[in-house]
Amino acid sequence: MLKIIQCLGQSEHTADDQLVLPFELRQKGRFKAVSEQGVELGVFLERGQVLAEGDKLQAEDGRILVVIAQDEQVVTAHAEDWPSFARACYHLGNRHVTLQLGECWLRFQPDHVLEHLAEHLGLRLDKGDAPFHPESGAYHGSHSHSHSHSHSHEPSEQHGH
Repeated sequence: MLKIIQCLGQSEHTADDQLVLPFELRQKGRFKAVSEQGVELGVFLERGQVLAEGDKLQAEDGRILVVIAQDEQVVTAHAEDWPSFARACYHLGNRHVTLQLGECWLRFQPDHVLEHLAEHLGLRLDKGDAPFHPESGAYHGSHSHSHSHSHSHEPSEQHGH
């Protein structure tokens, strides 16, 4: 089993392989996985960091793997205007759940209570599969690398939105 020992962040290193992971695993420091080329991996990273799409990981033998956010079941809630969006962010945020934010839309993992609340707040819900890139949180101080996201997280038509 190949050991992954370091996160290089959004480095310019050329990747030798890909590691497609759901959000649940991207927030863990220790786990087993299989790369896209079929290599069995043991991931041993600093606890507390969340792997983002495009992060590069270095194996003990020098190989570089790029992290790809796996499509997973999510709910994307669309607000008609900015005040409705702000109200939804406030109320859902008070529940301390992980949210991905976009232009008058927010995304969360399926949860019937959150879905009911979002509908009650007047949001239109789309359920489907998409990568989940939640906000890291205001107090998430152990995130040791920076991200420069130039790609859009706008819900796409290919995911049924």
